[in-house]
Amino acid sequence: MYEQIASNKRRTIFLMVFFLVILWALGYLIGKATGNPGLLFFFGLFSIGYSIISYFSGSKWALAINGAKQIQKSDDPRLWRTVENLAITDGLPMPKVYIMNDPSPNAFATGRNYDNAVVCATSGLLQIMDDNELQGVIAHELGHVKNYDMRVNTLAFALVGVISLIADFFLRWSFFGGRDDRQGNNQLLIVLALGAAIIAPIAATLLQLSISRRREYLADATGALTTRYPEGLISALQKLERTGSATRVQNTSTAHMFFANPLKGHSLLNLFSTHPPLEARITALKEMKL
Repeated sequence: MYEQIASNKRRTIFLMVFFLVILWALGYLIGKATGNPGLLFFFGLFSIGYSIISYFSGSKWALAINGAKQIQKSDDPRLWRTVENLAITDGLPMPKVYIMNDPSPNAFATGRNYDNAVVCATSGLLQIMDDNELQGVIAHELGHVKNYDMRVNTLAFALVGVISLIADFFLRWSFFGGRDDRQGNNQLLIVLALGAAIIAPIAATLLQLSISRRREYLADATGALTTRYPEGLISALQKLERTGSATRVQNTSTAHMFFANPLKGHSLLNLFSTHPPLEARITALKEMKL
């Protein structure tokens, strides 16, 4: 179990470094192609600013767009006690508890740190999960909080946005605003920069999705370690295999936060999914040794 957790953390660090390399390489090529190397510094500042804004505003926006409502203990004592007991086990402050009125069984966690953490379950999840299964799902979500996954995922999504904006800027400059400049620049650099501007957003998206999937495996392992009963989480995942997890609210920007993929029609290409296949997660849990 501990080896699995350490392996997932190492892979995430590697992917994040690769992410930054893509951003730097794209900025460098565009700076050289436009004859303005200072653009690399501007892109760096813009990336930092964009990431900070996403980091501080992402949690409230995710709750609002999914229609989640905060509850107190009297509103749903079972969910409240489950979150409270697991938070104590993990040594975490009691997070805020939300319920999303949706018949699909799912859940998500958000918040930039332990003190701002939020755990949200759908009404559908509360209806079909028994106590052990609910405990497994909530332990998984608190695993995201414990592992600071929101920081990692927010940064990854922010970088995807930055890379896409930079690439779009250069493509527009190349086709509309940079005709005169291109005469005096190295044509090979122009071609390389154009190719990078097209490929970089795709590569960045694939990296971001890979990071998101790695964090799901990590949260599964952390949750199983917390409850010392992986069978509860396995049973919950098996139920989702039968019932599905697509929510009524369909939003790609918050899909990575959920316990299972909340989007419809995204099962054919696992490469472009924010979550690993449910059967792969079940297999990984069965192979773990506490």
